[in-house]
Amino acid sequence: MVGSKSREKSGFSEVRHAARLSIAPMMDWTDRHCRYFHRLLSAETLLYTEMVTAPALVRGGALYLLDYSPEEHPVALQLGGSDPEELAQAARLGAEAGYDEINLNCGCPSDRVQSGTFGAVLMKDPARVADCVTAMREAVNVDVTVKCRIGVDDQEPEEVLPAFLEHISAAGCQRVTIHARKAWLQGLSPKENRDIPPLNYDLVHRMKDEFSDLHISINGGINTLDEAATHLEAGLDGVMIGRAAYHQPGDVLSDADRRIFGTGATRDPFAIVQHMVPYVERHLANGGRLHQIARHMLGLFAGRPGARAWRRALSEGAVQDGAGPEVMLRALDHVAPMADV
Repeated sequence: MVGSKSREKSGFSEVRHAARLSIAPMMDWTDRHCRYFHRLLSAETLLYTEMVTAPALVRGGALYLLDYSPEEHPVALQLGGSDPEELAQAARLGAEAGYDEINLNCGCPSDRVQSGTFGAVLMKDPARVADCVTAMREAVNVDVTVKCRIGVDDQEPEEVLPAFLEHISAAGCQRVTIHARKAWLQGLSPKENRDIPPLNYDLVHRMKDEFSDLHISINGGINTLDEAATHLEAGLDGVMIGRAAYHQPGDVLSDADRRIFGTGATRDPFAIVQHMVPYVERHLANGGRLHQIARHMLGLFAGRPGARAWRRALSEGAVQDGAGPEVMLRALDHVAPMADV
């Protein structure tokens, strides 16, 4: 685990700057290996953990869920829960581990999350969310933020979302990420909830007009840096990209620093693979397997000639006994360099 002291409030400006572009927390995807890989592609973008439940940390003692590499900063911990005291304890553990931000999940629609009375179902209880935010803020010295939907089930987003934002801002939350779709808690799977409910970007933009002091990021259906730039130019403070950043990390992240933050240069995916070699070697030396890392790299060359062969060579080779970084390097032979495309 990295870091033993919570970051001071002077670090707020750094993480808020990074929130201009962030990568969504995604279960089974944005683990520590994924985040290390993404950080090589972008030095500026804010990265999020998978959702970690407060009960797992506080009652289960699963502190290994907080492990990460120091290179991942700025990195935020997303918590799931609904009990203010337990969330405060979990937030304290995250801050002590060195996370730059603690985020409360009020957007996940899965049945498992609903059974724990957290995630998107909390959109129905903004007062409880406000109590959670207050308790977490009192427990830590880092930013406490919220990720939410525009509403759930039969709620009217135009009524529900402003009331929700009123509650959390009154509790001291200064930064929120809004997934611009409703969540249907019954009748749609988590996958369907990412695609079927219609997007309402206009509502999120109107919330920025109405809550000008809130740092508002938009999430949902955003796939390119061009789309992200459009939302930023229209006045939003940040954009969160999810699956596109995972499946096409080279397209979304390798040029993010230059396009979104105005710093640095476009990262070369071939060089990124080379830079992953020492990380892979350390992981293998600690008893890990190559496929635990390589699975996050399959989309690195998406859209280039040879991308399919890269994916096949890497995915098939990484699961073999004794597979090491040489599998990644050999897989590179299938991809045409940019100058040849």
